[in-house]
Amino acid sequence: MAIFEFKLPDLGEGVQEGELVKWHVKAGDVVKEDQTLAEVMTDKATVTVPSPKAGRVVQTHGNEGDMAKVHQLLVTLEIEGAAPAQASGHGAPAAHGAPAAAAASAQPVAAAQAQGNGAQAASAASKVLATPLTRRMAAEHGLNLAEIAGSGPQGRVMKADVVAALEGGRSARNEVAPAAPAQARPAAPSVSPGRGDERIPLRGLRKKIAEKMVRSKFTAPHFGFVEEVDCTELVALRKRLNETLVAAGEKTKLSFLPFIVKAVIAAMKKYPHLNANMDEAAQELVVRGEFNIGIAVATPEGLTVPVIKNADRLSLRELAEEIVRLSTAARDRKLKMEELTGGSFTITSLGQTGGIFATPIINHPEVAIMGIHRMRKRPVVDKNDQVVVREMMNVSISADHRVIDGQVAADFVYEVIKFLEHPDMLFLAMA
Repeated sequence: MAIFEFKLPDLGEGVQEGELVKWHVKAGDVVKEDQTLAEVMTDKATVTVPSPKAGRVVQTHGNEGDMAKVHQLLVTLEIEGAAPAQASGHGAPAAHGAPAAAAASAQPVAAAQAQGNGAQAASAASKVLATPLTRRMAAEHGLNLAEIAGSGPQGRVMKADVVAALEGGRSARNEVAPAAPAQARPAAPSVSPGRGDERIPLRGLRKKIAEKMVRSKFTAPHFGFVEEVDCTELVALRKRLNETLVAAGEKTKLSFLPFIVKAVIAAMKKYPHLNANMDEAAQELVVRGEFNIGIAVATPEGLTVPVIKNADRLSLRELAEEIVRLSTAARDRKLKMEELTGGSFTITSLGQTGGIFATPIINHPEVAIMGIHRMRKRPVVDKNDQVVVREMMNVSISADHRVIDGQVAADFVYEVIKFLEHPDMLFLAMA
C-alpha cells in the first residue's frame, strides 16, 4: 500500500481558490476512481472534484466553509501498489464543470515533502491581496500594504482602505518616524443570542452572492432609471406566435423574455457602451464585440446568472429553448463553468412578483443591468385623450455612473421600449 496526496486541481478561468461547500467522503471511506470527493464553490460555479485514483481515504484536509486554494492538499489516499515518482498532470481527471484541460494535481508524499520548503518560501514571499491600481496608489503615497487592514474578500486591500489610511494622516512621505500600523476598521457589533434563534452560516452560493454584491456596490457608483412600457402589442404578438407553434406541433412556448433579450440587443447596437465590462485593474471600459446576455435565475441556494452566448444569433424560438435549458440547469446545479462566464449585460425578471419597480445591483464587472417588472392591465390616457385599458409594465436600469451617463442610460431604455411597444420592428432589427 502507498500514500497518495491529492491536491485541488486547476478550476479554469483564472480561478485560484474555492470554498469547500460539501464533503462527499470521510476518513476510512473506500472510493473508486472518478468518485466525487467534494463540492467546491468558486465565484463562477459549483464544481465537483473527483478522485484521481481508487483507494481508502486516510484524511480530508479542510472543513466545510473553508477556502481552499488551487494545488492545496485536499485528500490523503491509501492506494494499491507503489506510489509513482511523480503524478502526471494528464493522469488525473479534471473537476466536473471545469474545462477539460484542468487536470487534477496530485503527488505522493515524498514528492510533496521535497517541495515543502519551496512552497513555504513562496507563501512567505506572497504579496498582500490587492489590485494593481491599489498597489500603485499605495506606492505613490509611501504606504506599506501589509500595514493596512483590508476590507475586501479574503482580506483584500481595496482602494478605499488606502484612502482611509491617507485620511488618517499616516502617509510615510509626510512623517519622519515610520508609519504606525493601519487602524483596523471598527469591529462589527455582535448579535446577542436569543431564545429560539437559528444561526445560518453564509456558505456556498449565498456567500458568493454576498461577496459579489458588496464588491459591486462598493466599486461601481450605481444610479437607476425607471420607465413604463405599453406591452399590449407584445402580448398580442406573443399569443399569435404561440398559437402558431402549437398548430405546428411544437413543444416550445415563448415567454416574454426572448422578446426582451432581442429588444435589448437591438438597442445595444445603437448604444454599444451598455454591452461592456469594466476592467478595474487597467481602468478601461471594454466594449464587447459579442452579445452575451446573462439571465438571473432564482434557485433554492440563491440567485445565479447563466449566460446566453451570442444571443443575437439565436431566433426567438432558440432563445426560448436556451432560457429554459439554462434555467433548469441552474436550479438542478448542473451548469457548466462556461455557462456562467463571459456575460456582457444582465436581465433580471421577477415575473408576477416584480412589484412596481426595483433597482437591481449591477453584475460586476458588467456596467449595467435591466430589471423587468410585473405586467398588468392598467387604465391609461391614449393620444386621443381617451382612457383605455392597456397591458403595462415597468422596466428599470442600474448603471455604473463612472462610464455610463444618465442620458445615455435613459436613451438606451427608450430604445428598448420602442421595440417592445412595436415588436414587429424586432424582425427588421434581427441579424
